[in-house]
Amino acid sequence: MTTTSGSPALGATAWGTARLLAGTGRGRLDLRGHRAVHGPRHPYDARRLVDALDAVHLLGRGGAAFPVAAKLRAVPTGRDTHVLANGTEGEPASHKDRVLLRLAPHLVIDGALTVARALGTDRVTIAVQDPAAHHSLAAALRERDDGRPVRLVRHDHGFVGGEVRALTRALSGGPALPPGRRVLPTEHGIGGRPTFASNVETFAQIALLLSLGTDQYASVGATDEPGTTLLTLVGATRRPGVVEVPTGLPLAALVGPEPGPVLVGGYHGTWVDGPGDLVVTRPSLRAAEVPLNAGVLARLPRETCALGEVTMVVRWLAGESAGQCGPCLLGLPMLADTLAHLAAGAPLEADARARAGLLRGRGACGHPDGAASFVSSALDVLGTEIAAHRARGHCGRPLLGALPTGPDDDRTGGGGMTGDRHLEIDWTRCDGLGLCARLLPERIGLDEHGFPVIADPRIDAGLLPHARRAAATCPRLALRLEAPR
Repeated sequence: MTTTSGSPALGATAWGTARLLAGTGRGRLDLRGHRAVHGPRHPYDARRLVDALDAVHLLGRGGAAFPVAAKLRAVPTGRDTHVLANGTEGEPASHKDRVLLRLAPHLVIDGALTVARALGTDRVTIAVQDPAAHHSLAAALRERDDGRPVRLVRHDHGFVGGEVRALTRALSGGPALPPGRRVLPTEHGIGGRPTFASNVETFAQIALLLSLGTDQYASVGATDEPGTTLLTLVGATRRPGVVEVPTGLPLAALVGPEPGPVLVGGYHGTWVDGPGDLVVTRPSLRAAEVPLNAGVLARLPRETCALGEVTMVVRWLAGESAGQCGPCLLGLPMLADTLAHLAAGAPLEADARARAGLLRGRGACGHPDGAASFVSSALDVLGTEIAAHRARGHCGRPLLGALPTGPDDDRTGGGGMTGDRHLEIDWTRCDGLGLCARLLPERIGLDEHGFPVIADPRIDAGLLPHARRAAATCPRLALRLEAPR
């Protein structure tokens, strides 16, 4: 495979012929460059647009992979209807939406305005979290004569707060909280009005489809999902970063053919023990019960503590709870505690499975279900790793932070937190087991009662992997790595 377009600074490349990333090899496309590559915006009425979407089986790119034509059919036409492009992308492992918005904002705007015109409305909202994406979109709207109806909103309310029903609730003046599983934006969205809401890549795909035409759009990719798609590759993959690829590639071509833990679908996704014969299309992966979700594929480096990586992500997922349902508010922190004890050698695999199982189907949104899938599938593929931790209290490998868990993890090559950090101890949790002193003797000693004493709280890059491992495997999660104040 060849790379025909790319932006190394953002880690974005195209395998084969670039479409969404066409023309972005030197950076962001302004309106003139966008029109030179993609041509003018094509007006379609609702029926013609539905027919085109049906012809290429276009599926949403935000996680649910719902047929876009069916969603469009479900929304009534008229001026009261809203169009919402969701670019909040709150998962630190996912970068495809922010890269798309930074490099090709006019594709997203073209798609949103085309859908709005087909529905007979001028109510268009684009919501983003990333400051650079917001800046790119704001500049793009200033470049256009037809951008006046578009409302651009900065929505920085975390992972669960970016879920589409939480987003529509916030845009209606309420809290950024999911209102319940039965509320669909097509029926009750922004301001209580019907809302066609989808991921920003979905709108870019719509614009691309109408620019290319159905035959050319479907000339690449798999028959069950033609075209190309954006993916974020994380960790020890063939080319970490954001890639545009034709659908239908073997998973092994993207993450390598070797056995070992591979995460499909990001932090609400599923772990598999190697890529096997899986093919990257949304229908085929869903049929294999490993949905692609928002397009994150990750492979852990052999040099990192895999159980520690999983524990760190679950701690992050627990911190992202909206705090309104018991499974998240209570269940996720307890699950993170259990995994930390498991990483310290306690025989708690059955307990971790049981706690993950109790999360399913009990929340107001999909957050507990996604976390349960992440943990349960990890336990399925990490049997050898868990056995090593049980035998020795650790696996002997440092925790590298290959799976990013913070806002400063704005990269996908497997680095985790960057910059110097310092250690802190939460004395309300510490019970003096002393594991941290054994894992990080360069910074932590023990007093006469066996409680930790931090000789120097500063952690530089050289000690960072060892400090991460000590923090993630603290059985009481009392040891923390914090940014310098």
